[in-house]
Amino acid sequence: MKISTNPDRRRALKQFSALTSSLVAPTLLLANESAIASENEEPTANAEPAMERYGIRSFQAPEIALEHWIDANGEPTDFSVKAQQGKWLFMKFFQNWCPGCHSMGFPTLQKFVAAFEDNPKVEAIAVQTVFEGFSYNSKDAVRELQLRYKLPIIMGHDPGTKLTENMPLSMINYRTGGTPWLILVAPNGQVVMNDFHVDSDALIQFVEDATA
Repeated sequence: MKISTNPDRRRALKQFSALTSSLVAPTLLLANESAIASENEEPTANAEPAMERYGIRSFQAPEIALEHWIDANGEPTDFSVKAQQGKWLFMKFFQNWCPGCHSMGFPTLQKFVAAFEDNPKVEAIAVQTVFEGFSYNSKDAVRELQLRYKLPIIMGHDPGTKLTENMPLSMINYRTGGTPWLILVAPNGQVVMNDFHVDSDALIQFVEDATA
């Protein structure tokens, strides 16, 4: 579900965004809206990344600090984006009541997890980024969805705060357009793909080639 473009939320995005002009320039491949880009593309040396309408493609991935993370067994745990450097990290932001999350986002995540479940060079997580329907998109829903989709991965819950006008900080920092939002982070910590949807087969093939 897409975020309303009202002025208050746009102001929150600008005010609380963790991005700065000093972030590192891209050194890895980028992705377009439908598939992973060709390995033949060369980034501009020492160029500052261009800020797109949504997302932080080619910027460093910010940390995601949450009070509620659960492991594959539904037990409380911790997670650090920064600690995943050296691995490919795939992240799905979702809401329980988001139709696109169920029709496309979760199936993509399932395929990705199944493809790389035993690959130590790849990690996948999911975060419920709640900006509406707080009673339905609850902490309990995170575990319910983990079980429904048989996802043996770490999952989190980010409901936002009054300080961020109830916008999840993870959504603000990653400049998402709503849910589902899919993100691929390279081993050096840079976001190389972010969008509402992705060609799951192309994504898997790209990461398989990169980790071969």
